Amino acid sequence: MAKHTTDTGKPACCGPGVLTACTIKNVEEKNVTDKKNTRMQQLGYRKPADVPEPDQLVLVEFVSDGRVAIITLNRPHADNAITTELAAQLIEVLETIAARSSVRVAILTGAGDRAFSVGGDLYQRNEMTKEQWLRQRQVFDRVLYTLRQLRRPIIAAVHGMAYGGGCEMAISTDFIIASDDAVFGQPEAMVGLSAGGGSPVLLPRVLPPGRAMQMLMTGDPITAQEAHRLGMVNELHPSDKLMEEVLRIAERIADNSPTAVQAVKRAVQMGQGEPVEQAVAIMMDEHWRSVVHPDRVEGIRAFTEGREPTFPDPDF
Repeated sequence: MAKHTTDTGKPACCGPGVLTACTIKNVEEKNVTDKKNTRMQQLGYRKPADVPEPDQLVLVEFVSDGRVAIITLNRPHADNAITTELAAQLIEVLETIAARSSVRVAILTGAGDRAFSVGGDLYQRNEMTKEQWLRQRQVFDRVLYTLRQLRRPIIAAVHGMAYGGGCEMAISTDFIIASDDAVFGQPEAMVGLSAGGGSPVLLPRVLPPGRAMQMLMTGDPITAQEAHRLGMVNELHPSDKLMEEVLRIAERIADNSPTAVQAVKRAVQMGQGEPVEQAVAIMMDEHWRSVVHPDRVEGIRAFTEGREPTFPDPDF
């Protein structure tokens, strides 16, 4: 007698909405597989490949006539996990960019195709003394502070995993453009830590507070699609098109008056959380600086003459 099948060719017992021994068996098999891995491993964490560490843990490339700096976390063998040494090099790169007047926009991304960054390197931390841990915490804090305080606009180009300190670095930038395979998570509670890189403060500002709280308490990540729907991510693109699209946005910003762009950034940052009238006062202070700046003269003159304006590098 012929076996009864569904349109998909599967046995009828496996049809949608049918909870039978067949369905239960599949669930049990999945549960057995999941139990072989820890929760952290199920998130995608893995032991770093046994290869020599690169000399340059952070790469920087200047493109678009030097106006755009692409900063790349360069530990792909470890999913760009952040060591004390990588963090120290990242500070140097950010401070170099801050002092380089020709740079108008920065992009932060990660090497390889698996991760933006999975956060602090837990294998390094496992071997640390208390003093080494405290030193690393100070270096990490300085990285995140420097990201937040950089005068130039900085965009996070996120692909793959952005966990822990990696997610915190992303939300410390001005905005995030992500690939459609990106995932964002704060799994610190899974290893006995309270998140300390800013996510308890910053995450509820880019997500509904309850959703942020769930991420921080469970350690479960959210997909790029959910992050985009909730406003944490500005745009989604295929992974092979991500850098092309981020560079397009960076060049659009670089074409504008750097003085005006930096003024807008300060007005938004300093006005957040302030009462409306105080925030408006901050905004107007930045506005009047732009009114008396030569970029305003050049911009309006170019408009009336039917040409593109030519804005010099910022003078502060």
